[in-house]
Amino acid sequence: MNRPIKKLLPGLALCTLVTLSSFYLEHLETIFFHRAWIETLVIAILLGSLIRSFYRLDHKFNPGINFGAKILLEIAVVLLGMSVSAASIIEKGANLILGIAAIVVIAIITSYAIGRWVGLPNKMAILIACGNSICGNSAIAAIAPVIEADSNDVASSIAFTAVLGVVVVLILPLMIPLLKLTDMQYGVFAGLTVYAVPQVLAATSSVSLISTNIGTLVKLIRVLMLGPVVLMLSVFTRKSSGKRPTLSHMVPWFIVGFLTLVALRSFALIPEFAITPVHVVSNFLTIMSMAALGLGVDVRSVTQAGARVAGVVVLSLLFLFVISFILIKLVGLS
Repeated sequence: MNRPIKKLLPGLALCTLVTLSSFYLEHLETIFFHRAWIETLVIAILLGSLIRSFYRLDHKFNPGINFGAKILLEIAVVLLGMSVSAASIIEKGANLILGIAAIVVIAIITSYAIGRWVGLPNKMAILIACGNSICGNSAIAAIAPVIEADSNDVASSIAFTAVLGVVVVLILPLMIPLLKLTDMQYGVFAGLTVYAVPQVLAATSSVSLISTNIGTLVKLIRVLMLGPVVLMLSVFTRKSSGKRPTLSHMVPWFIVGFLTLVALRSFALIPEFAITPVHVVSNFLTIMSMAALGLGVDVRSVTQAGARVAGVVVLSLLFLFVISFILIKLVGLS
């Protein structure tokens, strides 16, 4: 057996076990409560986080867990594009797309200002601002080398965005009746506020397919803002190494793949019989990536980053909620 593949097996086996356990726990929910109050996607995150926080995993699991959290997720997102038609978002016109870009810019500036106001170092404030406003850990990982961030700043920023991202997934559906959101509006709201693509799927899949499709598309448009932001930071930040951001940092391959399948579906170039089985595979891979994501989050790491970082992350997220809700009302989504 190929050695790199062999290294992945323990972690992938654990992710699979967590995934299957999550399906079973949701089934038990249905039996005892006649409905699933917590969906499989969310259960996978919670179960993975509990294992990671209260059980010391051997290092042999790490390669497979990391592969599951990144590569399997990216494959799942690409496949999800087969079930999305661009017509639903094009109907809303350029106002929504321009609104998403404006939300990202305003959120970055405000979050950075809050960070500096409470006394965070410049680079940490940039990391948190971009992580909150664009795509959580992925943005932090892409931006850290550009601004030559300290490893401790990176670790603290990622610790908070990872844990808070899980919290947001749990509480976001509760805001539907509170804010009186339609399925379309909720999808846009989730896409604008949730940190990572898998978390958007977790926050929307229990609501409706419309929420999931629109939420994913809005989220990916938001992620595309990472390219211009990285370029701007590389221009205005002096770096002793002289390195420049790679194309993969600016436009991740899975976004290209997702949008390609969206285009193919929109022009009816994908046969209808292939959509359902591909959606099933995408869903299973997504839940596996959720399990991997949870297995990489130790809730105890939050206590090591400090109250100021926690305050900045929470305040920035609340501000993002407010301006996202305002955008939805201004654009007139229904």
